[in-house]
Amino acid sequence: MNFIKVFITSLLLVTFFSSCNKYGKVLKSKDSDYKLKMADTYYSEKKYRIAQQLYEELYPVYKGTDKFEELYYKDAYCFYYLKEYKDAENFFKGFLEVFPNSSKSEEVDFMHALCFYKQIAKIELDQTNTSKSIGVMQSFINSHPGSARVKEATEIIDKNRIKLEQKELRAADLYNKLGQYRAAAISYSTLLSDYPESQNGDLYKLKSLMCYYKFAKLSVVDKQPERFEKVITEYQDFADRFPQSVHLKEAQEYNNLSLNKIKEIKNE
Repeated sequence: MNFIKVFITSLLLVTFFSSCNKYGKVLKSKDSDYKLKMADTYYSEKKYRIAQQLYEELYPVYKGTDKFEELYYKDAYCFYYLKEYKDAENFFKGFLEVFPNSSKSEEVDFMHALCFYKQIAKIELDQTNTSKSIGVMQSFINSHPGSARVKEATEIIDKNRIKLEQKELRAADLYNKLGQYRAAAISYSTLLSDYPESQNGDLYKLKSLMCYYKFAKLSVVDKQPERFEKVITEYQDFADRFPQSVHLKEAQEYNNLSLNKIKEIKNE
């Protein structure tokens, strides 16, 4: 058993050093065409780091020739496949600037936009790249309305909007949890304005109404009538916008409570 392990380890080491030695010979070669051929071979074998190093060494040799476009194209993809999306984004952008009339321009434009999507952080973190991703994907759609990639670009935009919506919802829920009811109410209203197509629109409206009620209830007596009136106004808007909502009855309860509170204050 130990002999087999030693044999396999030795075989792997021989393969590794042989590979390194082969790459070393390619790197030292003065034959640029041979280097390019080997770079393409490494690329096809998915050895992107090695291919990338060779491609970038060949930039001065092939810049301005008919081989430079393919070299640049594959070099950009090396960064993408290595998940170095910021660098890939810059290289795809550079490709479009250097080869604006390339037959690959639509594909590269999409890949440039896709790199922003790949850099999106977890929902707990800053979502700047999510907003950027929406912008560049929309720009791609506007530039290539007939592209077969429009469907995927649209789906990515939808996913990004859902993520931003969830981010805003977390912020509103946190205000609510901390008892900052006015800020929570405004945040839920903003959610509804920002995402009018959301399936949770009536729930956001209910939460806003509920927070306005809590805010009014905790206010000083002099301010309560005006703030309970706000709840009533919010309920009327709710009933107009979501007459079939499953939350309508609950919203009506806050409306009735607010009406009763106003009556109580006026009779005191």
